[in-house]
Amino acid sequence: MSRKIFGLVLAVAFAPAALHAQQPAPAAPPAQAPAAQQPAAPDASDIPVVKINADEVNLIFTVTDKHGHYIPDLKQSDFALLDDQKAPARVTSFRQQINLPLRVGIVIDTSTSIHTRFQFEQQSATEFLLQVIKAKSDRAFVMGFSEVPKVSQDWTNNIDGLETGVNRLSPGGGTALFDAVYVACRDKLQDVSRGQEPVRKAMVLLSDGDDNQSRVHEDEAIKMCQRAETIVYAISTNWTPSRGKGDKVLSDIAEATGGQVLFPPSVEEISNSFHAIEEELRSQYSLAYAPADFKYDGSFRTIYLYCNDRRYQVRARKGYFSPKQ
Repeated sequence: MSRKIFGLVLAVAFAPAALHAQQPAPAAPPAQAPAAQQPAAPDASDIPVVKINADEVNLIFTVTDKHGHYIPDLKQSDFALLDDQKAPARVTSFRQQINLPLRVGIVIDTSTSIHTRFQFEQQSATEFLLQVIKAKSDRAFVMGFSEVPKVSQDWTNNIDGLETGVNRLSPGGGTALFDAVYVACRDKLQDVSRGQEPVRKAMVLLSDGDDNQSRVHEDEAIKMCQRAETIVYAISTNWTPSRGKGDKVLSDIAEATGGQVLFPPSVEEISNSFHAIEEELRSQYSLAYAPADFKYDGSFRTIYLYCNDRRYQVRARKGYFSPKQ
């Protein structure tokens, strides 16, 4: 589609209220952030390298109907997009049902509050890794957290190593959820694809969402996810029928990053939630574009993407931070 036609679609389709979306203030890393884990470069891959320009945005998104069923085979002309309240300068690529290399962090709550269901979490996480990680292209790491986040297996495509990393975790202690999300994105996911081929970056977060130990705040953790361009899929371990404060925390993090939160009704259903995440990772779209009026100033730029067929809902991250010159 030409720039002129894409701009016309935007002009017709967008409601006036969308043009006045507020931008969150950019956040500097907090002074009292947890001790950094040194990032490790991903293993070499046989995937051909496709360079992307610094001023291009690679947006991964999901389209569903009102029942949550994934909608395949849509075209670029089926969508409208605003970046920082402006139509993009140009769209450089659009792909359906993408198969980009996956970089995923499994981040597991190991605090005392989840002791009774910890074994189910370990089994389900291992099964997920076995099903999702492809040795030629994908990489994953495992992190557990109670009072502090701790990587039990660094980036690898070795399933045995990942399984050992999951089994090495043990429950006990308080809960520093925001610290774990922050550190996982800052130290493991933020720079994993810089200067390399485009990848899908995702975090699978298992927790009840309650936090009583973190030194960073919820909004700082969310902004770090956005800086790392990481989609968060949260699995709530709160089995009560009512939704508590922790469930809202998980929902806020997932929504801001273009992911979703899953609420399995019992501990035995955790594996089904992992299967749902696996299905979504195989049912996504990719849109690469050059924003209009792009500035290398480190500011937060909002993204508003929707499907012209309003029967369908689009889940995408709410924005990103531009790089500094």
